[in-house]
Amino acid sequence: MAPMSRRSFLGAAAAAAAASSFGPTASAPRALAIDPIRRTRPSHLKLSIAAYSYRQFLTGDRPTMDLFDFVDLAADMALDAVEPTSYYFPADADDAYLHRLRRHAFLLGLDISGTAIGNDFCVVEGPEREKQLELARTWIDRAAALNAPVIRVFAGRTPKGDSEEAAVARAIEGFKAVLPYAEQKGVMLALENHGGITATVDQMMRLIEGIDHPYFAVNLDTGNFHTEDPYGDLARIAPYAVNVQVKTEIAPEGGPKQEADLSRLVGILRDVKYSGYVVLEYEAAEDPMNAIPRHVERLRQLIG
Repeated sequence: MAPMSRRSFLGAAAAAAAASSFGPTASAPRALAIDPIRRTRPSHLKLSIAAYSYRQFLTGDRPTMDLFDFVDLAADMALDAVEPTSYYFPADADDAYLHRLRRHAFLLGLDISGTAIGNDFCVVEGPEREKQLELARTWIDRAAALNAPVIRVFAGRTPKGDSEEAAVARAIEGFKAVLPYAEQKGVMLALENHGGITATVDQMMRLIEGIDHPYFAVNLDTGNFHTEDPYGDLARIAPYAVNVQVKTEIAPEGGPKQEADLSRLVGILRDVKYSGYVVLEYEAAEDPMNAIPRHVERLRQLIG
């Protein structure tokens, strides 16, 4: 038998992990473009929180909170890090502002685990597409200034009247256009399963297989697969994750939202030896000021 290459070994290991999640009806594994993240240590999880969790306080005509207040809240909950979402930065935020925010977090013992943008790389050629690519480059610069190692990014949605095949091709080319700059700045781009052309695990795998770059990986969002088996689908992309955003609810296909099984989600991460930040991104109806500390404590118990 010919010796097994590192890519073949890792691909086989990822396929085996996925098969164990799906059972005997799992589809055959497909060729991989990026390797699963190679991790040899036991899973090491750290807690962060997304500023998006407090969106109603950070936006509007009279916001009652800014990002410095958000960092203070995270420190009060003894978290390890914060994820300041791009939407809540002042329009004129410059390096001086970014450095002040980074210093503020550092003095409170917090890392900046990453940031997040709302890009769409499916748009057709023209000024809007250039705007989307420039948004990514701008936030690569800002992430570097914040000392944030990763940006949560989207792929986008198929424009009306277009084909998904064409939209996927444009998304792949969009990532290929900005990833060299991300590498230059030392910032990873992590693709989220977020509707549109990333609504299902097979759609996610199509992009994972189409983008082969060391600074490209997955942002696993636990609440965004609305499929028959969202937990199984999350397990399939977990080997590629460099960042995880945990939602407290999950909505399988054909059913209502239900409380997420946080223990099962943490188990999926441990099964693939995921090490890194678990970012609480709270979206449920209950007042976040009351609900978030409770969910943080539950996650802390599970992580240990």
